Amino acid sequence: MSSFTLTRQHENQVSRRDALKRAACGFGHTAMLGLLGNEALAAASSEKSAGLTARQGHFQATAKRVIFLFIHGGVSHIDSFGPQPELTKHHGKPSPITKPEFEFATTGNLLKSPWSFRPYGECGMPVSELFPEIGSIVDDIALIRTMQGNQVAHGGASLMLHTGEGVTIRPSLGAWTLYGLGSENDNLPGFVTLSPSTYHGGAQNYGSAFLPATYQGTAIGDGNSAPRSKTIRNLTPANPNTALQRLQLDLLKKANSEHTKNREHDERLQSRIESFELAFRMQMTAPDVLDITQETGSTKAQYGIGSPTTDDFGYQCLLARRLSESGVRFVQVNHSYPRNYWDAHGNLMGNHGTAAPKIDKPIAALIKDLKQRGLLDETLVVWGTEFGRTPASQGSDGRDHHPHAFSMWMAGGGIKGGTIYGKTDDFGYYPIEDPCPMKDFHATILHTLGLDHERLTYRYSGRDYRLTDVEGKVVREVLSSAS
Repeated sequence: MSSFTLTRQHENQVSRRDALKRAACGFGHTAMLGLLGNEALAAASSEKSAGLTARQGHFQATAKRVIFLFIHGGVSHIDSFGPQPELTKHHGKPSPITKPEFEFATTGNLLKSPWSFRPYGECGMPVSELFPEIGSIVDDIALIRTMQGNQVAHGGASLMLHTGEGVTIRPSLGAWTLYGLGSENDNLPGFVTLSPSTYHGGAQNYGSAFLPATYQGTAIGDGNSAPRSKTIRNLTPANPNTALQRLQLDLLKKANSEHTKNREHDERLQSRIESFELAFRMQMTAPDVLDITQETGSTKAQYGIGSPTTDDFGYQCLLARRLSESGVRFVQVNHSYPRNYWDAHGNLMGNHGTAAPKIDKPIAALIKDLKQRGLLDETLVVWGTEFGRTPASQGSDGRDHHPHAFSMWMAGGGIKGGTIYGKTDDFGYYPIEDPCPMKDFHATILHTLGLDHERLTYRYSGRDYRLTDVEGKVVREVLSSAS
């Protein structure tokens, strides 16, 4: 019988000792909630004082900003940057290597690449004929062939790439960057994402999660329509009288200030208030930054603007350069679902063969343009996809999802160009030298920005969180000596 069981005669009576015993956990829980509340309040207050003002990292940075090129759907490493000659020899045969225990779909025999590879640049890096223009800038890029994730579906893998976690909701890479370094400008968002998909992670891919809302990305358009039709909503002032609008905003600011005096700090409310001020300044600045008619005809032609194939992505890449040189800390360019998608479960040649020409020229133009303007040395360009694709076929002419080894690359600020890091087995299934888990990749990106991934933390619910959680190491082999 339980020590708390009462006789029927006294079932409605409880002694003071029993009451205290029963309530002890409740008291402790109440006290703990109070402590956690104080921690959260202190963290929020600290962020309120820090704001988005530019600040120094933990050590000398080699990059001031990031342009992240997200290629949505899973680009096949076997058909882009990771040639596998043994696949040609064993084409159509069963795999001699044990397939991954977890696959998204059933795969069959080995499938060779329908595209040839050749060496490019002084470094001799082999690149598929899908990407001849990117081939022309390989001496500026560091290629990682052994990227590893742990999610076999697009949603989880996209979250893993963007936030470091494939299941739980965490702040995005862009949000962490802005949290660590603040913004370089007062008139534009510090983090902008161009044409993000509303699928496979959606807004979480550029969200701030438990970080203050001021660090989330500002979306321009989405993946559902052509970038040329996109702008920032309500960017044009409703009232062309700037002086009057300024008076209205000052009155609103005063009212908001009075509203918050008698309330505990709420970072969501504070971010909302700050957004009004930023929106006013953006109306003065953003239209000029987003206006590419100011660019020369040769520059637009370099990006492929005006050509049906490259106009969309070329426009985004040129916009990314303009935003970056205007002080936007983190710009994400999305080649995203549903209009653009690399998910080649079937018809590999039709899928990748159609998608690659859309991005090849614009990406090479972005690197060359940044370099010509003296911006590449201080801008980190990241090319990434959520996973690769299987060496074995799905159906007769497709490839399934493959997060166990795939390719990504970086260029610019602090990166050792012409470098190949990591080696897979002869078929492209698994790393056999220098695997690079996603947390290592994130740690390396933060390092170029002068941020120590182990020290970039945020206290939430009684725990210090970080982008790389409790793992991650910097891949120094892809960094220049100055890094």
